[in-house]
Amino acid sequence: MQEDTVSIKSTGDGSHTLFNAKLNEHYHSVHGAKTESIHVFIKNGLELVHSENKPLRILEIGFGTGLNAFLTARFAHENQRHIEYISLETFPLGPEITSGLAESYTANADELRLFNQIHECPWDEISKIHPYFELYKKEKRIQDFNTEEKFNLIYFDAFAPDKQPEMWEPEIFAACFDWLETEGILVTYCAKGQFKRNLKAAGFAVEARPGPPGKREMTIGRKLLSV
Repeated sequence: MQEDTVSIKSTGDGSHTLFNAKLNEHYHSVHGAKTESIHVFIKNGLELVHSENKPLRILEIGFGTGLNAFLTARFAHENQRHIEYISLETFPLGPEITSGLAESYTANADELRLFNQIHECPWDEISKIHPYFELYKKEKRIQDFNTEEKFNLIYFDAFAPDKQPEMWEPEIFAACFDWLETEGILVTYCAKGQFKRNLKAAGFAVEARPGPPGKREMTIGRKLLSV
């Protein structure tokens, strides 16, 4: 992605998002970028999963602005919960873009350092961000990602199906189902009918939940023992 196709925009809660002119799409809800990420991925994802005294393993599809990774690292520190976090991104953003987002996402100097550390750590290497959070940013398409490892939680944060239809194909969710531990969760902002059908076809138990401001619903897919 060329940096000149991306611009910073303010959202309803005062936090910033990016607008991708090539796709004619925002990275987050214009009603509130940070509010959306907390509601969808933290409240309706991270807070719902357990890992039986082992590190919680999260796979993120779409690193984007790093907001989800930052909020998860903050949660890990505040709750002293060990998290191993792998994030896939095809087009990493440069510091000239991410530096313009930091202050709207962070509340104090410690949070600002955390956000910057997440962006400054190298791609395709495991980085220990703090004692409870390990980050592995991978510059890779989900279609090219293979792993024998299992995850407790998948943050599915690709652009919308009408903007990136290749990210929402049935085989993508079949792979996600295989990558999850039993009782694991896939969580996303999307609530499209075809997407839900693709989740069900892959084996997920699908649950609609109230969406963040400006959106009626969001979706959770559970990999249940009985499914």
